[in-house]
Amino acid sequence: MRNILLKISYDGTDFCGWQRQDNSGNPFRTVQGEIEKALERLHKKHVDLFGSGRTDSGVHAVGQAANFHTDIDSMPVEKFPVALNSFLPPDVRIQEAKVVPDDFHSRFSATSRTYRYFLHCGLSPFAHQTRFVWSLRRRPDITVLNEMASCLQGETDCATFAASGDMSLSTKRYIEKAVFYPEGDMIVFEITANAFLWKMVRSLTGSFVFYEKAGMTADDFKRILESRDRKLAGPTAPAQGLFLWSIDFNGVRRHV
Repeated sequence: MRNILLKISYDGTDFCGWQRQDNSGNPFRTVQGEIEKALERLHKKHVDLFGSGRTDSGVHAVGQAANFHTDIDSMPVEKFPVALNSFLPPDVRIQEAKVVPDDFHSRFSATSRTYRYFLHCGLSPFAHQTRFVWSLRRRPDITVLNEMASCLQGETDCATFAASGDMSLSTKRYIEKAVFYPEGDMIVFEITANAFLWKMVRSLTGSFVFYEKAGMTADDFKRILESRDRKLAGPTAPAQGLFLWSIDFNGVRRHV
């Protein structure tokens, strides 16, 4: 048995998130479900796929990671993307495959995850961009956004920006980076952490944009963050601008 790690990209628009639906009669598509169907066609039996994390409905990925165990010993590992892509719909692509140690697990071996959120600041995005950006029709002050984002560095209690219903045992996360930067007509929010609460990145993005427009400062944001009061968060940003960008397995594992 080989343990194979996949790098996966997908357009999340028409998916009900990453996680497989256990109800066999459920009509909603999931990314995990589609890849497991492709693995089953390749192996002639069910094969479990273990993802590095869940993405919600409408959220995209360019660097999702997932692993599975295979008893197919005749296929070189570099042929798995071609084989699986031949069975997959066009909104899911396997970008890379490599052999990893037997005890590797995409979720539990990950040391950090990076998301990017794309904010379009012009009057209208191009047609091909509309599924992948949040159109603001204005350009927020990036200096103010970064002053607020700088408050997130290090071990941070993110309870203010957890969606109601989040089942995490702790609302503390270790945030390595949170920064806004310009990219043509867009502003990109990039955030790296050991893990994220449910809808946390979208809540943070929507709140930053809301606070900046309201004339609030980094001191205001710090006060709201420390309050741990969900009612003080701004509107949650729409799903279509968010991408799971990359998963790192080589950093320091932080249990916060």
